[in-house]
Amino acid sequence: MRVMEGMEEAFQKKDESYFVEVLQTEPSLVLRVHAVCILAEVGGEKSVHTLSDVLLHDPDPLVRHEAAFSLGQIGLAEGNIALAEAVITDKDPIVRHESAAALGSVGSADSERVLTKALSDPDEMVRNSAKASLFNIRFLKQYSSSSSARERAPRP
Repeated sequence: MRVMEGMEEAFQKKDESYFVEVLQTEPSLVLRVHAVCILAEVGGEKSVHTLSDVLLHDPDPLVRHEAAFSLGQIGLAEGNIALAEAVITDKDPIVRHESAAALGSVGSADSERVLTKALSDPDEMVRNSAKASLFNIRFLKQYSSSSSARERAPRP
């Protein structure tokens, strides 16, 4: 219970280092998943490197899944390299699925290449996430390159 109390205190202080320490030393899966989510909230953009490392190296697929989700929520292209690698190489489909979904949130030309490869993934959930993400990236490209959504909206 001391770790949870420490997490509460660290959250209030916005102490990213505490959550990194939990990720590196805590055996509890629940606390490590919680630490990933809070690290993304507390660290935001500054946590992309740490979350990328967790995505690629944590032994537990649920923790890696949460890292992918958090990178997608932060939405910075800096996380794309780790997300793309996870889509292609992670052994667990839940991690590949979430990484593909996160790439659809961030998007780039390289993301499209990786997601196109993921359309051949043996797991249906991964293929569906890749398909949805490709649609999202293409949709955003189409509508963000011309004018604002407000300008394109139908007028009464």
